Amino acid sequence: MAKRITISDVAEKAGVSTGTVSAVINQRPTVRDATRAHVLRTIEELGYLPSASARRLGSRRNGDDASPPGMGIVIKEIDNPFYAEVVKGASAELNARGFVPFVCTSEGDFQREGLAIDSLRGRDLSGVIVAPVLDADADLSHLFLLRRSGFPFVLLETVLGLPTNVVSVDNVAAAQQAARHLIGLGHERIAHFAGPAYTRHSLDRRLGVEKAFSQSPLRFSDDAVVASGSRFEDGYQAGLRTFRERADRPTAVACFNDLVALGLIKALVDLGLRVPEDVSVVGFDDVPVATQTTAPLTTVQVPKREMGRRAVQIILDQIEEPEADPVTVVLDAALAVRATTGPPAGR
Repeated sequence: MAKRITISDVAEKAGVSTGTVSAVINQRPTVRDATRAHVLRTIEELGYLPSASARRLGSRRNGDDASPPGMGIVIKEIDNPFYAEVVKGASAELNARGFVPFVCTSEGDFQREGLAIDSLRGRDLSGVIVAPVLDADADLSHLFLLRRSGFPFVLLETVLGLPTNVVSVDNVAAAQQAARHLIGLGHERIAHFAGPAYTRHSLDRRLGVEKAFSQSPLRFSDDAVVASGSRFEDGYQAGLRTFRERADRPTAVACFNDLVALGLIKALVDLGLRVPEDVSVVGFDDVPVATQTTAPLTTVQVPKREMGRRAVQIILDQIEEPEADPVTVVLDAALAVRATTGPPAGR
């Protein structure tokens, strides 16, 4: 089998950097005309046209209309407003750069994630942003294949053992801040409505709650954790079970995300309990609906659109410098105290 011609091969033969070759392929105006012509001749000599961007360049040089470049985005839940905001941020940046977004959803299934990535690569896009499925059974070989092949991509969660680009927030510290807020209000019976197994965020946010307990007189136990999920209905059903069945019901709950928190609040109202007078509730993510309820939700503000924008920027940088080291960006998340938290009754 003939050796595949790489961008490094072009750069070596042309006597320029890989960044210069990428700049020529992506038609950036920073390259001198003589250098651009030399690199284009080298590309033709070697037959290097592996990417959609390179093929579009060839079309333009022949006077043909070329379709705009595209970038893939693979999210975990199509109905989760958190991912909708990430996609909006990424799409805004892509549109400003002349790219078209292609969005797929895995719905928490690693096999569907792998198929989506294979399909996007088959369309020869410029890169892909992935919110990876990370449960105990997940086969992550498609992500390691992306890394080995040099295909530009960014993850929205860290995958242990995979050195690659990541954009996220410090979920441990943010959840710790949320639980510390409840402890500071005087709550002693605090529950954590935990998220699904297919995201590392669930483990990190539980760990954050544990850390807040460890820095207080309170003792954390597994009984404080209620398996819920990530959707409104998950929070609603977990709320009904918890507050119907437990004699020592919590006076406060730190939830995996805002949808779970809003579902819990609906369950509490249906059971005749008041928020925050009887039960304080904290969410996570600060999705738009969090401020649109009768009692605006206390929650952790995550810069969702900024996550999408930064992910796009990293991929575009990787296209220009494909041999650069992976980048990890940790954005700030902050607690927004609103109307769903207060001191426990009697204080």
